[in-house]
Amino acid sequence: MKKTQLELGIQREKELDRNFSQGGRSFYFFDFDDNIACLTTPLILFHKETNVELPLSSHEWANVHHLIGKSGIYKDYEIRYCDKTGTFKFFRDHEAHELEKLGHKEQVFVKDIAEILGFQDVEWKGPSWECFYHACFNQRPISIITARGHKPETIRQGIRKFVEAGWLPHEPNYLTIFPVSHIPTRKDLGDIDLSLSTAELKQRAIRRSVEKAFELYGFSIHHRFGMSDDDPKNLDLIVSEMKRLKEIYPEICFFVIETHKGAFVKHEIRSQSHLVLKNTAHHEGSHRQLTFFNES
Repeated sequence: MKKTQLELGIQREKELDRNFSQGGRSFYFFDFDDNIACLTTPLILFHKETNVELPLSSHEWANVHHLIGKSGIYKDYEIRYCDKTGTFKFFRDHEAHELEKLGHKEQVFVKDIAEILGFQDVEWKGPSWECFYHACFNQRPISIITARGHKPETIRQGIRKFVEAGWLPHEPNYLTIFPVSHIPTRKDLGDIDLSLSTAELKQRAIRRSVEKAFELYGFSIHHRFGMSDDDPKNLDLIVSEMKRLKEIYPEICFFVIETHKGAFVKHEIRSQSHLVLKNTAHHEGSHRQLTFFNES
């Protein structure tokens, strides 16, 4: 069942960028899963002896991945890294004959988005959905920086489903799309031997996106950059990268938005500052929390 009134922006007026009058643009960087939207795409664990598959939702994965192969009910299971047959096989694109075997006409990412749109919106909207909608409605330049391994065009096709169903007024104004487990994307980010972690790749994608912003929109000290992500491991390195960027461009505003466990906590990076992420309560209503952590 869908929400009765889709977010078509009929009664909503477009807003200029915060620093538009000074030549600044606001750039929005988003993780996708459990941040923009919550999909049903399963991650697959494998029993070490029997090879029996155990599917986990991305939410379950976030809570228990540190236990896999070590303790509790996941002690006898393992993660397998083959893109074709392993744990993340549904987070990768498939060849046409593979899709046919799965009974799909579209890539899994595209199909999964179409599928969730049949649910109530409260079931699939992530904690950054409102921010994502705002960015799309106002045509802010956005970047999708996700751990998924699909082709960038597949990410576009999936997000297009929101437009076709009326949940977005038009397609985003894409700055960059970095699915950092996509092999060509990894290599484009300099990970030639495929040894970097997801968080390290996201760091590089952030820097590349900032550089792309300057290339396309010109350099201005009045630009603003923000990145939202739900994974604490990624957030630590995202903060580190934003701090490095802040030291290079001290007059530009950089933000990190923490959406772990449904929170929406906005941290501004300050020069010569130390930002410490901490557990926060679930996001409720339109409440937003802004925190600064400064070293003295």
